[in-house]
Order: sequence, then structure tokens, then C-alpha cells
Amino acid sequence: MRTPIVAGNWKMNKTAADAVALVKALLDNGIDQIAGVEAVVCPTFTALDAVSRLCEGTNLAVGAQNLYFEPNGAYTGEIAPEMVAEFCKYVIIGHSERRGYFGETDETVNKKLKAAFGAGLLPILCVGETYEENQAGKTADVVTSQVKADLAGLTADQVASMVIAYEPIWAIGTGLAATGEQAQQVIHDYVRVPVTEMFGEAAAQAMRIQYGGSVKPSNAQEFFGQPDIDGALVGGASLKPDFTEIVKAAAEAK
Repeated sequence: MRTPIVAGNWKMNKTAADAVALVKALLDNGIDQIAGVEAVVCPTFTALDAVSRLCEGTNLAVGAQNLYFEPNGAYTGEIAPEMVAEFCKYVIIGHSERRGYFGETDETVNKKLKAAFGAGLLPILCVGETYEENQAGKTADVVTSQVKADLAGLTADQVASMVIAYEPIWAIGTGLAATGEQAQQVIHDYVRVPVTEMFGEAAAQAMRIQYGGSVKPSNAQEFFGQPDIDGALVGGASLKPDFTEIVKAAAEAK
């Protein structure tokens, strides 16, 4: 049985002081005491130190929203893998906003995945199609292609330990969401099946796959009740103390 994982991607929100206040509220709500599920918060880089200190000795894990694939050097404004690893267990890689706004490609995503593993981090890899691709019937091609290109050259053990988040881009921050059945089909057919073909059944079954895209307390159970959905990557709903309710829903469903 895969332990579900629910991660909050705070994006470019919350100062360090705001982030500390939110984590305190989440801990007061018992987010780290919910059995059978792993909860993760992913604040901005400037809040990682303060948040990681607050989470010491708790079961609330910390992740970063990105990293660069070089270990050091003249890369002004970038964050090296070892710098992220000082504060984090997880790192989000290849989010659609990174791909769309900042030119992230499957090639750079692949380099970042390898760099993350090299630093002892566990990646949360994001894949997903646009609305236009979805309406044109290209979901299978887009998602499968991303999975194969992004994971190229990794080992079965690495893949087994990581997380993939299927995030249909048309459902991120729009209020729209795939149905549980739609998300299940994509996650099984276009993520877990290709991973099985590339790395074997054991790695594919061990790897956790999340759904992301307008997940909130009111619809979380619809996704978590599906056999191949192992949690969620949550955006806006993770910026509130009732993010804990989504974590509880994951624990109850599994």
C-alpha cells in the first residue's frame, strides 16, 4: 500500500512571517498528527529557513518549488540543489508555470531531476496538458511524452521513491477540475503504465502519483477514492489552515 502524500504549493505567496503564521496554524490544527498520510508544505525560498526550523521534530515535511541543476557557479538568482537540501526533503520540478512562464523544457526538467537525486532530495515531478491539447484529444500523447522524456536515464530505485503530480493545466487556479474518473484514467494509462514499461512493475507500483488542479476540501474525496491517485499537489487551498482537511481526506480514503 502506497502512503498518500499531500503537498501544498504556496507559489509566490507569503512572506517569511506569513509562512510561519500559516505553519503554526496548520500544526495547531494537527496536520502532522494525521496517521497514514504524508503532509508537505512548499513555501517560497525566502521562507524555507524559518519554515524548516518550525517543522523540526514534527511530521510535517518541507519542500522547495524549484532548483537549478548546477551545483554552484555564476548563475545569479538560481538555487543549487545542495542549498535546497539544507532545508527540504522534497522539491517540485517541472510545474506548468515553470514550463509556461520561464521556458522549462523536458531537457531541463530531466537535468533537475537528476540533480535533485544527487543532492538527496525527493522530486515531485509535474506533468499535464493544456486546455487546447485536452480538447484536441492530445492528453495521452502530451502526458506520456513528458513522462518518458523527464524520467529518461533515472534508475528504477529513484523512480520508485519519487512523486509525480498530474496537473491538467486547464484546471490550475481556474476553479475547473477533472473528475475523479478522468484523473484516474490519465494517471493510470498515461503515467503509471509508461513508468511500468520503462522501469518495471515494482517501481511503478511503489511510485506515488498525485492529482493537482483546483483540489479543495469539498472535492478531495472524489480524487482520493481512485485506486491510482495517491494524494494531491494543492495550490490555493493550501494557503489556508483548512488545508488540514484535505490531508485528512487523503488519510481517510486510503
